[in-house]
Amino acid sequence: MRTPAAWARGVRHPEAFHGRGARRGFFEGWYVKLVSADRAQRWAVIPGIFRGLQADTDTDDEAFVQVLDGLTGRSWFHRFPPHEFHASDTEFDVRVGASRFTANGVTLDLPQLRGRVEFTTPLEPWPATLREPGIMGWYGLVPFMECFHGIVSFGHALGGELEIEGAPVSFHGGRGYIEKDWGRAFPAGYVWLASNHLDADAEASLIASVAIIPWLRGAFRGSIVGLRHSGRLHKWTTYNRSTEKLLTIDDDRVHWVVDGPDGTLELEAQRVRGGLLHAPARESMHRRVEETLDGSIRLRHTGRDGHVLLDGTAECAGIEVFGDIERMLAI
Repeated sequence: MRTPAAWARGVRHPEAFHGRGARRGFFEGWYVKLVSADRAQRWAVIPGIFRGLQADTDTDDEAFVQVLDGLTGRSWFHRFPPHEFHASDTEFDVRVGASRFTANGVTLDLPQLRGRVEFTTPLEPWPATLREPGIMGWYGLVPFMECFHGIVSFGHALGGELEIEGAPVSFHGGRGYIEKDWGRAFPAGYVWLASNHLDADAEASLIASVAIIPWLRGAFRGSIVGLRHSGRLHKWTTYNRSTEKLLTIDDDRVHWVVDGPDGTLELEAQRVRGGLLHAPARESMHRRVEETLDGSIRLRHTGRDGHVLLDGTAECAGIEVFGDIERMLAI
């Protein structure tokens, strides 16, 4: 069981490990995106830990590193014994087997990827305070939430080189992104969109998610949208009383319009087939989720005065649409 001191430390450091003292029914994973300067290489590498529900056995427990080739859709799930997972509960520093992930870069020793990618500019996280611990706002303080989320870096520059299936590839001048999840399980239904490759603003970054959120004896549809551009973070979230004007989802696209204190944001994501990643259910890590790093998102941000603040297309986009979407839309 986590101590009050560990809980407070986790609030201040969403990028750090939250599982110390959590023995059963817990997962935590960091999503590390690496895109080369020419965008010809798009990889997601996800280190993490899963602990099953059974109190009398550790057979369901496993550490892992997932790998997604964002262009081809190929994916791999590398299992490790739980004792080969080590992570700091005060900063971003994770080791699984011989691979390590820190605020300075990643060192990979996997069958597909070997070498080191440096982070040549500082990480840029979603601001976290005791009152508003990151992207989840005050919901991040609620201990019975099913799944917690954090943004470790909206974007940072890359350097270094990886050997990709035996061939050297430079990541100098590329761009990275890092987020994470932890808790008991992923939501039963959700949409997730993310990109920091916007043609209208090279420094811009988008993260948007809507999901079924269990709450007491029921559930609600919760949403979090952050668009970082022009030197500030614009937010549309359940906790800041933003409202959803439109949400439609079909086989080809996600069309979403939200309105709030920072104006109106319209998103239109084109769905393409991706690779299958493992996601945590309460019983195991092996619920399969389709994800791409080859999506595109049209976006238009209009201020409260009607002035268009940003209008463009986000490429190299991560897109997931998973689970009971009909139920999510009906809530």
